Amino acid sequence: MKIKERRRWGTALLLLWVAVPVSSAFGQAQHVRWDIINFEFVTPPALNTATAGGVSDAKAPDGTRLRFTGTGTFVAPPGHHGGGVAVKGGGTWQLFNAAGGLVASGTYAVTEVVLFAFANFQTPGAINDLIGPGGANGNAALRIVYSDGDTGILLVACHGPGAPAGISEGVAATKGYKTFDQIQPPAPGVNANRTSFHVR
Repeated sequence: MKIKERRRWGTALLLLWVAVPVSSAFGQAQHVRWDIINFEFVTPPALNTATAGGVSDAKAPDGTRLRFTGTGTFVAPPGHHGGGVAVKGGGTWQLFNAAGGLVASGTYAVTEVVLFAFANFQTPGAINDLIGPGGANGNAALRIVYSDGDTGILLVACHGPGAPAGISEGVAATKGYKTFDQIQPPAPGVNANRTSFHVR
């Protein structure tokens, strides 16, 4: 019994020792900016251009859609995981019925970073990024308050140049009890449903 216990403790200490260098590689808090972006398509060899101020849609199972604009900043804790502090940001929202008619609209404010998961930095020089340096891929879950009193979560997902497989591109959301969980993917040549992170 004691031998088994020593082995378990030895294994745990080994895993801890291996994990320390991984976590300390990002051992400082990072300043993060998120955006729903505009994306201007140009003819190669010129680079497509990213700027702040775009729109992105999320769809509910009943066919209704939420359209967001938005930008914000926060400070992520060491390791690029978990929540964040110094949270600022927000944007506008529009609710459309299944037929495409506008039902309601307003603004929203970000009150908390529930999760930020950094994946990697984007491939340098792949796009003309006018937002700034430090383009990054990953996900953020933001707690938001809508101007009509509803609360919810806004998921910002960025699969930019050089992103690993498994990351979506666009947004999903909740508003009150309703789930707009169907991220609307970006289409080639269409300026919509794109996001970005910038980390420094």
